[in-house]
Amino acid sequence: MKVSLASALGTCFGVEDAITMAMTPEFGENLTIVGQLVHNPQINESLKKNGVSLVNNIDAIDQIKTKKVMITAHGAAQKTKDKLEAAGFTVYDASCPLVMRVHKTIQSMVIKGYFPVVIGQQDHVEVKGIVGDLKDYLVISGESDIEKIKKGGKRKLGIVSQTTLQVEKVEHLVSKIRAKNYVDEVCFVNTICQPTRDRQIAVRDLAEQVDVMIVVGGYNSSNTKKLVQVCDEKNIQAHHIESFSQLKKDWFYEKTHVGITAGTSTPEHVIDEAHKAILKIAKEIDSKPAVH
Repeated sequence: MKVSLASALGTCFGVEDAITMAMTPEFGENLTIVGQLVHNPQINESLKKNGVSLVNNIDAIDQIKTKKVMITAHGAAQKTKDKLEAAGFTVYDASCPLVMRVHKTIQSMVIKGYFPVVIGQQDHVEVKGIVGDLKDYLVISGESDIEKIKKGGKRKLGIVSQTTLQVEKVEHLVSKIRAKNYVDEVCFVNTICQPTRDRQIAVRDLAEQVDVMIVVGGYNSSNTKKLVQVCDEKNIQAHHIESFSQLKKDWFYEKTHVGITAGTSTPEHVIDEAHKAILKIAKEIDSKPAVH
């Protein structure tokens, strides 16, 4: 049984920078992170062991016991940062630069007279941050949401995307919006980040070669879920795991080539553990004599 890693997988620079900042020894028990630094259970557990506190969101401000707080890699609205500072906290910003690029892009569109539209998941923390400083906006998560544009009577649209979406889905939705007769003009900037694109391209290429894919990453990681979706579209069996301990031997019976990929919030050691465990399973299966 052959086991192959995707050519691009695992943590991106934005996630790595956020982890490095949060793990700074001087913080320790003096830091609270507003939300999940990144969507990965192992990283969040490591932060807790380091003494860092986590609260779900800005609404839990009364639960913050430290003077230092950190904005997650997913970004936050400026008004959220202002609220924390007004409450007397020192704010450290671990926002990914590529997420903040989305904030600046949509705000620039508004200044130019476009009505802001974000293609993304309504309840995702990144999307909440993107729209948090906008007075009026629409979030489009699927084709059924497009009619909201007509109801709002907006004809000149500025469109951006959540950074972790599937490229084809975003392009499809934009083409559907452009085709509507009640839309006069569309200014679209594809803000899906390059690391997300790279991992989707890599898993699509690997899916052409394997007969089962293991996708490693947090269950609440948007970009990891999109890797699973790519496999589904390629009709390749995919198993999404957070840890090597969740691997099941029977997934690999009668398989000849296993692929491994991981989302941008999945640290290298988690991927390595899964890789080694799969190699061990492959060796055990290959060593058993064939049954005739």
